[in-house]
Amino acid sequence: MALDPDATLGEAGEFGLISQLVAQFGEALADDEHVLVGPGDDAAVLRIRHGHVVVSTDMVVEGRHFRRDWASAEDVGHRAAAQNLSDINAMGGTARHLTIGLAAPADLPVQWALDFARGFAAECATVGATVVGGDTTRADEIVIAVTVLGQCTVSPVLRSGARPGDVLALTGRQGWAAGGLAVLGRGFRSPRVLVEAYRRPEPPYAAGKEAAEAGATSLIDVSDGLLAEAAHLAEASGVAIDVRTGAFEVPEPLVAVGAALGADPMQFILAGGDDHALLATFPDTGSVPAGWQVVGDVREGEGVTVDGGAYDGPTGWTHF
Repeated sequence: MALDPDATLGEAGEFGLISQLVAQFGEALADDEHVLVGPGDDAAVLRIRHGHVVVSTDMVVEGRHFRRDWASAEDVGHRAAAQNLSDINAMGGTARHLTIGLAAPADLPVQWALDFARGFAAECATVGATVVGGDTTRADEIVIAVTVLGQCTVSPVLRSGARPGDVLALTGRQGWAAGGLAVLGRGFRSPRVLVEAYRRPEPPYAAGKEAAEAGATSLIDVSDGLLAEAAHLAEASGVAIDVRTGAFEVPEPLVAVGAALGADPMQFILAGGDDHALLATFPDTGSVPAGWQVVGDVREGEGVTVDGGAYDGPTGWTHF
């Protein structure tokens, strides 16, 4: 039975809500040959034919990662799915199946949950992934916990493989979501292209597997800031990384926002996250796939420098 979209979660009840959420994801499940048991039992059952299974979990918390006055429920669905799908991409794999835990206030409209599910499913569809289960419960604010399972048909690319002499390369938009967040934080809604980049990222989903097949030595997605992620690669690999600002072309919308806010637009590129671009190291420039931009190099030592020297600006998002 369809629920009244104007009802609240408390009025709909757990099982009434779950039945509607399952309906949102059911069409894609019907075509997924890897799902032996989907939503409705104590656990899903999946079939993996070959390769490695890759698993990641991420959380999205209202007031910390999103605001309902800045992004629609459908936008939040796209964002929550994208950040999880991107983690599998960053291992050189392809996401296949996801589960969702949704905690929310009892007075949250059912329509918000259904719109969230619609956005989540639409983002998953871009890589052919399906939702196979989840859970709901009551909370004081919206908390979304997602677990994603993927498959690597080649050896997963870790953060720890970079070596001195490698080149550092980037693919995907970078700094756009950070520019959009800065605009929203000042109470504005333009440039709209940046606001939309924050609301609905466009990760380069095909690039992770492409990098793995091209011989990438390390790989990470830029969720918390380019310099912050470069530092993760440097620490895990026991190397130093230098980022060259001259390698980046600053897009006009970031230039405009920087001028309006009195900020260096390069900060959005160096410290911005949420675009879910990919940052990788390759043995040499000849192994860098088309569509990737060389933005630095790997050296002996430790830590991250910018243009050969220490950088005293922001480096990215911190979770605590």
